[in-house]
Amino acid sequence: QVQLVESGGGLVQVGGSLRLSCTASGDTFTNYGMGWFRQAPEKEREFVAAINRLGGFTQYADSVKGRFTISRDNAKNTAYLQMNNLEPEDTAVYFCAGRFMLAPTSRREEYKYWGQGTQVTVSS
Repeated sequence: QVQLVESGGGLVQVGGSLRLSCTASGDTFTNYGMGWFRQAPEKEREFVAAINRLGGFTQYADSVKGRFTISRDNAKNTAYLQMNNLEPEDTAVYFCAGRFMLAPTSRREEYKYWGQGTQVTVSS
């Protein structure tokens, strides 16, 4: 089974940018559709973006469309989330998730494999 490790979080000012990475190991990366989710304090974990196994299909939450871009480099076993024009409401722990051999989805219960999360804080 795949192991996922996120990196790239940090503290950024409003309007700034960050790129999160999710590096996979333990299984063939192209077997997994990948998703990004986030969880703010005292809130439910919510969908952010998803990408299919070969990178030809992407899906976004309405709140991040036009600001965030999900991508993947299968040669590096890594998925990315480029976050631009960040807002205080984007402050959360960001998690990447993998779904074996199935299309990506916004439903968090459909993902079996999760990373440990990386904190993103947007200061105003």
